[in-house]
Amino acid sequence: TAASVVTDGSAAAAEERSGFVMRVVQIAVMCVLALTVVFGIFFLGCNLLIKSEGMINFLVKERRASKEVEAVVVGPY
Repeated sequence: TAASVVTDGSAAAAEERSGFVMRVVQIAVMCVLALTVVFGIFFLGCNLLIKSEGMINFLVKERRASKEVEAVVVGPY
């Protein structure tokens, strides 16, 4: 009969605990993935910035060199 079944709620508590642990694990995994994406974008942006700065410096050196060559060529005339 239904009266003979005695439940102390341990199964329900274990299931609730398991659900809570799964939710915490999901949140932790999502946080790690979000941080990975954010830092990946940040470092990729920094890398591109450094490369573009190097290219700009290279172009500036070329421009300075060409002006010096012109000044040397024009100077003696």
